[in-house]
Amino acid sequence: MIAQKCPQDAGPTTGQGDHGLGMLKPFAALLAPLLSEGFVHHRPDSTSSTKAEWLAALQAALVPLADMQVEVHHLLADGDHVVLHSRRRLPDGGPEIVVVNIWRIDGGLVAECWEIIEPVAQAAANLVWWEATEG
Repeated sequence: MIAQKCPQDAGPTTGQGDHGLGMLKPFAALLAPLLSEGFVHHRPDSTSSTKAEWLAALQAALVPLADMQVEVHHLLADGDHVVLHSRRRLPDGGPEIVVVNIWRIDGGLVAECWEIIEPVAQAAANLVWWEATEG
């Protein structure tokens, strides 16, 4: 298992009290060259986003998730696919999620990503997803 803090720990900050957010500002710009122009991000609800939409959403999420810790449990590659299974948590007892990302690589760039996110607090209920819920 590999434990990492989010990328703001990778470089200097821009000033006092920014929690390393100076590094986060260009983070989406750092990822952009790794994605193909036709990149598509797929979600379980059958929605998808383009490269520009996904990078904008990622950039918007970086501030509230700045101190998130990521534990990599599995990183697997087979042919043109790479799979990452990770556990992510916010500090001080904040929410915790388990994420599975599947990336398809084409020409050395990420062409597609499928992502499944499960809040750990809801994991037991999801084991019997077919049962009717109260409410």
